[in-house]
Amino acid sequence: MFVIATAGHVDHGKSTLVRALTGMEPDRWAEERARGMTIDLGYAWTTLPQGPTVAFVDVPGHERFIGNMLAGVGPAPAVMMVVSADEGWRAQSTEHLAAVDALGIEYGILVVTRSDLADPRAATAQALQHIRSSSLGEVPAVPVSAVSGLGIDALREALTGLVDRLPRPAVDGRVRLWVDRAFTIRGSGTVVTGTLGAGMLSVGDVLLLHDQEVRIRSLQSLGEPQETVQAVSRVAVNLRGVTPQEIRRGDALTTPGAWATTRLIEARMMADVTTLPTEAVLHLGAGAFPVHIRPLGSQVVRLTLSTALPLQPGDRGILRNPGLGRLEGGLEILDVAPPSLDRRGAAVRRGAELAAAGELPTLVQQVQRRGAVRVDELQRLGVVLHDTTAVLRIGEWFVSPSRWATWVESLRTAVDRTHRTHPLQPGLTLKAARRAAELPDGLPIAGLAAAADLEVAGPFVRRPGAASSLGAVEPGIVAIERMLADRPFSAPDRTDLDRLGLGAAQLAAAQRIGRILRLDGDVVLLPDAPAMALRLFAKMEQPFTTQDAKATLNTSRRVAIPLLEHLDRLGWTTQLEPGVRRVVRPSPGG
Repeated sequence: MFVIATAGHVDHGKSTLVRALTGMEPDRWAEERARGMTIDLGYAWTTLPQGPTVAFVDVPGHERFIGNMLAGVGPAPAVMMVVSADEGWRAQSTEHLAAVDALGIEYGILVVTRSDLADPRAATAQALQHIRSSSLGEVPAVPVSAVSGLGIDALREALTGLVDRLPRPAVDGRVRLWVDRAFTIRGSGTVVTGTLGAGMLSVGDVLLLHDQEVRIRSLQSLGEPQETVQAVSRVAVNLRGVTPQEIRRGDALTTPGAWATTRLIEARMMADVTTLPTEAVLHLGAGAFPVHIRPLGSQVVRLTLSTALPLQPGDRGILRNPGLGRLEGGLEILDVAPPSLDRRGAAVRRGAELAAAGELPTLVQQVQRRGAVRVDELQRLGVVLHDTTAVLRIGEWFVSPSRWATWVESLRTAVDRTHRTHPLQPGLTLKAARRAAELPDGLPIAGLAAAADLEVAGPFVRRPGAASSLGAVEPGIVAIERMLADRPFSAPDRTDLDRLGLGAAQLAAAQRIGRILRLDGDVVLLPDAPAMALRLFAKMEQPFTTQDAKATLNTSRRVAIPLLEHLDRLGWTTQLEPGVRRVVRPSPGG
């Protein structure tokens, strides 16, 4: 399906033309049909002889209903500009074309109606001159008469050519359906309609509306029930979990978790911002939203919205001054999560930065500004993930090279300071390391440590050499290791430890890095002593006594008793009589 909106001056025959093309009545209200004037949006569709199906969004032409017109044109990818042969280009023709231009719509067609009442050539030439200078550029022109049928077949052919040129939407992307109607159907409940511009909807899908989950009960498109509807389509969605009173035109149904909502955006204006009012209405999607305007330069503005919306860079909208009844100009959103402007001169600098960027801010610019940002956050913000080679990918994060270099230096400095000022500590704790580098929560630290020529060892970050070195304490620990190398169970006594400068703190530091084993009573052994003792005990007659163990190990009760109790705690030995007899427990499976 292809969706085309109408545009043009009041009474130039837009609804009559849609009726002639589709055989359907686009005017939904009795008042509209009685007055012969479209007030609100109308919908009709037809299948062209060449095959494609086209759905029309018929918009009102009267200046009093410009808000409704903008709601219809906003989500549409193409426009059918209508001018009558007998009246030619008029005031609302200009306003509607200005809206089309402001929204950046590039695909369209000119239809000159009532060509049976006047020669269409003058109106055609006049209209094409106006249209040529807009975003539509050069368009085909077709003279018709909806009453006599003149040119209707030619128009169908021209419409086929138009839809052939339209870009194909992404049907596997995230959904954002701008609601243009909400109503109740007896027996079904709440129904909303809109133009699905991207993605796909299926019965049973869960969507978000005002941060509330709603489920699709059923779908219709072109008046027929559907299990699945793909973009671009006019669609009616029957929802569970919400009433029509909770929904208004301009609300959006979105894919859960795929969009970030925002009340603060930055945009490039297509007009001089110096003449803008402080307050205006932003027409975007199918809605109209009050905004506060803060100029940031000659072309860039920051808008504070009255309500949070799911927006993305590249979205187009129109600022309108309802007090003066005029369009202030179109805009293109540049950033939906802009930085704070708290410092003096920040607004001027930010305006210059955005003006210099030219097109939409790139992935590189977004990452450079933030320093580090999660990949899924950028996706929710609508940032196109192109040119990723200029930034670093660390797990699920993008990091700017400059921020990475700062982190590396900060972490290296903090670890070196810890080794220098606290030589007995095995390194900097992970928590302190993250704080020192100002690393965001969730960003893995191992890669950063490696880049800083450091290592992560358990709960610490340290210099690789620190794994076995204890600074000034090192000679004392080496002496202990040599002492126990030949007589592994002849533990040094307190006098030996004091002579070597090994107090409680020093011994604890050595044990933390696996150099020694400390038992009760200041008994110091090598870490493999328990396993060595167990092998000797296993060769003994079972059960065995403490005296037997002492003799086998060639050691004293001061060493034997704490070592045996340590083996008990490990579950390697079992006491048969407390403090008297033990047995070696068989290993699992043995």
